[in-house]
Amino acid sequence: MRAGVSGWLLQLGQSAGDGTDGNTTGNVTVEGIGPVGQLLREFGIPYPKLLGAAISFVVALFVTYALGRAIVVPLFGRALDRRGLDAHERKPIQRLLKILLFFVALAIAFKAARLSGFLTSITAIAAAGTLAIGFALQDTLANFVAGAFIYADRPFRIGDWIEWPGGSGTYAGVVEDITFRVTRVRTFDNELLTVPNAVLTGGVIKNPVASEELRLQFTFGIGYEDDIQTATDIIVEEAEKHPDILDDPTPTVRLSTDSALADSYVGLTSRFWIADPNRADFLKIRGEYVTAVKKRFDDAGIDIPFPQVDLSGTVDVENGSQFE
Repeated sequence: MRAGVSGWLLQLGQSAGDGTDGNTTGNVTVEGIGPVGQLLREFGIPYPKLLGAAISFVVALFVTYALGRAIVVPLFGRALDRRGLDAHERKPIQRLLKILLFFVALAIAFKAARLSGFLTSITAIAAAGTLAIGFALQDTLANFVAGAFIYADRPFRIGDWIEWPGGSGTYAGVVEDITFRVTRVRTFDNELLTVPNAVLTGGVIKNPVASEELRLQFTFGIGYEDDIQTATDIIVEEAEKHPDILDDPTPTVRLSTDSALADSYVGLTSRFWIADPNRADFLKIRGEYVTAVKKRFDDAGIDIPFPQVDLSGTVDVENGSQFE
């Protein structure tokens, strides 16, 4: 590597020594001395062609990229605004635009420095290293592809509340940022989770706020001696009274499919809908609704029984043991 760089510098220096604009023999040459090199030669600075090429490259790269960030990026942003794209769609496109601007600035810088053969050398090195990089970055590439799928399929967006299974249970939180490699999720305990995109696309993701309406349900348990119809009427009436519970679809009550006749209670499952759901509204509305139903049950003399176990048998007083 050191020998290659030394050879390149030697070639540039030999080309600069005679002050001509001709090409050198070799893979990397400076085609012409250029205006910066001519200015340096007039001041008697050694190696004007080499230094002129380096200065031209740095200035052209910086100026081109800065102009692109100052002019192209805002114009492109306004174009995205006119198309009505949200933050989920805008961020990946803007990142790609900045990467493209850098490569355009790089190409212009090589042209301004009048370097030839260098791009060919870079291409050869990149081609030789592509295979090794591909094996080394398998996980990164998988996450990149997964990020493209998240952008295209849009299973969730920035600001959505999502849930997904993990090794130690179920994770949940609000999406703060989506990149091509990871997604950042803020949990409801204010912890920041950095999740590889491949994890989210490789399993089931629950997005409760993907639609404008969300159905909630809660199972109330009443005693076997209580009147089911009275309890049902109370559950429906309190749902209809709550200002944040929708009238359409209509709140309904059904015997619980899992525990309709449990050991100590009869299960009645209430199903109702809320609009513009988020986790805060979900917890607040459900809490207020359950509290209101509980108060009505108390007024109507309807019990919400707790589990109980009946023990029977006789006790051997002498041995202190129980037997049937």
